[in-house]
Amino acid sequence: MSDDQVAGELKKMTMFIRQEALEKAKEIQIKADEEFAIEKSKLVREETSSIDTQYEKKTKQASMSQQITKSTLNNKTRLKVLSARQELLNDLFEKARSQLKSYTEDKGKYQEICKNLILEGLYALNEEKAAVRARKEDYEVVKKAIDDAKKEYKEKANKDIEIELDEKNPQPEALSGGVSIVGTNGKIDINNTFDERLKLLESDALPMVRTSLFGKNENRKFYD
Repeated sequence: MSDDQVAGELKKMTMFIRQEALEKAKEIQIKADEEFAIEKSKLVREETSSIDTQYEKKTKQASMSQQITKSTLNNKTRLKVLSARQELLNDLFEKARSQLKSYTEDKGKYQEICKNLILEGLYALNEEKAAVRARKEDYEVVKKAIDDAKKEYKEKANKDIEIELDEKNPQPEALSGGVSIVGTNGKIDINNTFDERLKLLESDALPMVRTSLFGKNENRKFYD
């Protein structure tokens, strides 16, 4: 029910109650004229008080009904907006996911990406030996990336490191690309595949993406 409809119902209700009050007062007046002045005064006072109470009660009920309707409409609108925003964000990350494999097409650039992903894992592990896992179709590129990573690691960390391509445990072909760096005899696995990086981005950068697309949420008081 809209605000205008609620107002109309309230107006009708008020007129009805007033009409009833007038008719009742008239009956009381006729009856009071036939009775003693004291009894007449008593009856008029009692009936008038009753009418005022009913009028006040019905007015409060109508006002409360209006507030509930307005609140319900506001909540429904808010939910629709939130749903539309979430759908847009889902589409955004889904499009990004569908474009991941395109980064493997240029072998030179892909080799550089793999090298940086391997180095990131090596610095995190800080061990003398590590293994790299990749998709079978990426073995040629990843082998070159491993050689490049060894050289750069020695230059920047000032120490040698042994890196092998773990061909016994290839990454699933369904993945879009990237590598995993494994250390501590297989106990630590740093997942630097494209799919995992996007998943992390989706959770970590989501607040920033949401703010960029929809602006700052004025109702939010705390941020991570």
